[in-house]
Amino acid sequence: MATRNKLSDLNNHLFEQLERLNDDELMSESGEEEIARSKAIAGIGKTIIDNGKLALDAQKHADEYGYREARKMPELLGGSSDTD
Repeated sequence: MATRNKLSDLNNHLFEQLERLNDDELMSESGEEEIARSKAIAGIGKTIIDNGKLALDAQKHADEYGYREARKMPELLGGSSDTD
């Protein structure tokens, strides 16, 4: 079974990377690599957060308009696939 990541895991990764950027010894040895790594992590993190916001907005919309049947929601947003 695949591991399911949570937003708390993303938060932990972001803070770990912040600590690495604050490590003077590491930055003096591989500063450019760490900065590039940080930019990549931040970009991926933003995408994950944006996807979560989209799913939350879709659920709010469904709740507001009484669209409660999950099967009609797109699979990405928690609905069932057509083959279920």
